[in-house]
Amino acid sequence: CAKFLLFLSLASLLHCASGDGKTLVLLDNLNIKDTHSIFFRSLADRGFDLTFKTADDPSLSLIKYGQFLYDHLILFSPSVEDFGGNINLETITSFIDGGGNVLVAASSDIGDPLRELGSECGIEFDEEKTAVIDHHNYDLSDPGEHTLIVADPENLLKAPTIVGKPTNKPVLFKGVGMVADPDNPLVLDILTGSSTSYSYFPDRPISQYPHAVGKNTLLIAGLQARNNARVVFSGSLDFFSDAFFNSAVQKARPGSQRHEQTGNLELAVALSRWVFKEAGVLRVGAVTHHPVGETAPPAAYTVTDLVEYSIVIEMLSEGRWIPFDGNDIQLEFVRIDPFVRTYLKKNGGKYSIQFKLPDVYGVFQFKVDYNRLGYTHLYSSTQVSVRPLQHTQYERFIPSAFPYYASAFSMMGGLFVFSVVFLHMKEKEKSD
Repeated sequence: CAKFLLFLSLASLLHCASGDGKTLVLLDNLNIKDTHSIFFRSLADRGFDLTFKTADDPSLSLIKYGQFLYDHLILFSPSVEDFGGNINLETITSFIDGGGNVLVAASSDIGDPLRELGSECGIEFDEEKTAVIDHHNYDLSDPGEHTLIVADPENLLKAPTIVGKPTNKPVLFKGVGMVADPDNPLVLDILTGSSTSYSYFPDRPISQYPHAVGKNTLLIAGLQARNNARVVFSGSLDFFSDAFFNSAVQKARPGSQRHEQTGNLELAVALSRWVFKEAGVLRVGAVTHHPVGETAPPAAYTVTDLVEYSIVIEMLSEGRWIPFDGNDIQLEFVRIDPFVRTYLKKNGGKYSIQFKLPDVYGVFQFKVDYNRLGYTHLYSSTQVSVRPLQHTQYERFIPSAFPYYASAFSMMGGLFVFSVVFLHMKEKEKSD
């Protein structure tokens, strides 16, 4: 019985560390569960607890008694006009502000709720019934509107943490175009169109400048908020479909290479791993600092002390926290501005550095602020005091002041000689 209980406890620990979570999946209709079964099965195999509901279900709820009921949200309901239950735009933005992660897939039938959600996150969708069009990079099976786009892997964001390992497989895309807010530095251009792509109504002649043109046309975009919540917007719901996962792909140009399978599955899995925080998640472990030669930090450091600082940084991988491997982590020793900025060196399972404190006293901070593409924002701050030298710590004689000492003593000696000479000097008497 004890062994069985031990096994259950170990299993529960492994389950808690796997990085999974309760996920609400909102669909336009339940048929999407079958047409996108491969993607949903990949999530279930990785331990996600999926709850499927239609987007207009009157029993929908994200928050109950001030607590979030789910860890992640998947919106595969591009044409919804009003969410059911207690879910609305304010609820979803509150979910993101609370650290929840959202995966959104749109289409040419996009409704107002998804468009407004995109605007809140710095993404602007094109109008309803529009599509991304590319007359030079469309698939052989395109029906004639040139909206079945073949996106080259070169157009992917150069961030393996987000898009996975580099591959030569192109991606099939059929959906609505997006543009990013240029004033929002948190938006990520994950997959862009080619220089010949644009977004417009496929059944109308062009009478005005398109919403998105060339490389500014976003097919897939992402956002990592300042609280590390992640959101991914795909302009195509078909991008995640079984048909696009298993389809062969070839551009409708003479001499184009044929691929027996698209790169949609690999990209979709990589995106889901990133947006649901299975990849690119960092945390700070133990932080220590002390004078070199000692093991404990003092109540206050003294100016010009030689100090050793170390920090443990871990990354989530396959549900386990492992040491992070990076060579660009910086430490700053800050009062108001940094007085010392230096790279940390990897030393076993931690990063450490030895440096000399500045000859300035005050309240300082050991600060590590690591913000890299694809990773959660890592921040660590440790406050310390630096005091001036005590009177007993000053040098008795400063070697650089020896000329001043010599000048003082030479003046004293000169005064003594002058006094002796002056006192013993006798003037000759004048004769009559």
